[in-house]
Amino acid sequence: MRSASGVTMATCFHSCNADAEADAEFGGEEQACGLLAKNEKAMFTSPNMAYPCEISKELGEYIVTNAPPTVYYIPDFITEVEEQYLLQEVYKAPKPKWTQLSGRRLQNWGGLPRPKGMLAEKLPDWLLKYTNRISALGAFAGKAANHVLVNEYTQGEGIMPHVDGPLYHPTVTTISLGSHTLLDFYRPISQCEIEGPQTEESRYLLSLLLRPRSLLILQDEMYQHLLHGIQNVCQDTLTERVANLFSALAQPGEALTRGTRVSLTIRHVPKIVHANILLGRK
Repeated sequence: MRSASGVTMATCFHSCNADAEADAEFGGEEQACGLLAKNEKAMFTSPNMAYPCEISKELGEYIVTNAPPTVYYIPDFITEVEEQYLLQEVYKAPKPKWTQLSGRRLQNWGGLPRPKGMLAEKLPDWLLKYTNRISALGAFAGKAANHVLVNEYTQGEGIMPHVDGPLYHPTVTTISLGSHTLLDFYRPISQCEIEGPQTEESRYLLSLLLRPRSLLILQDEMYQHLLHGIQNVCQDTLTERVANLFSALAQPGEALTRGTRVSLTIRHVPKIVHANILLGRK
């Protein structure tokens, strides 16, 4: 079965790690907007589903070769109907689910990652449809995605350059909804380089254009070493330093006006704690 972008979504995989079968709770695929054939739906709802240990070979055509290892950019990973469905579900969330930060607001699903472990919460069915689909691509080395951060950026809002830290499996996947954005990447500040000030501009390396409905997968150096951020601007003028211009169907010099963008940042948190442990029970 293929997504809107043509990537196969379901295949029978061997179990590469016994823990992979115990890490996730499954369900909700019976309302997957008709995207899965009947014989494929059962695979996604099985509690014994095992995910592939390596990322799908079919994703090879979506590697961004003009960037350090490793970037996969998949345009139209979801359809316009799915995009509207996801946006409706995001905005149906009760007001207390939102957390207001400087420059954006967010929803946290799956639990709150902490150094001592995340107290896992079951993801809602509307998110499981897509976390399961991405896990089936092998993005998390046999593990199931168990955490989703929903970020809302209104026009002109962004986020400072940062790294995601050690609490997550070293892969991040992002579905963009509603509007494009330009994700910028920076070299880290090096104490060894003492020639001149190390400004944000001097450390800037490249950008990625994220269109609505696209899926971005970051691994290796792009995830673990480089910082990423979004400028606080209302319009992006594309340059040749946008590494995925071709696959995003864009041209240098093109000016794109931002709207409100919602991102689904989907990850796997390896360290999980259970409620009985927190309460001192065995």
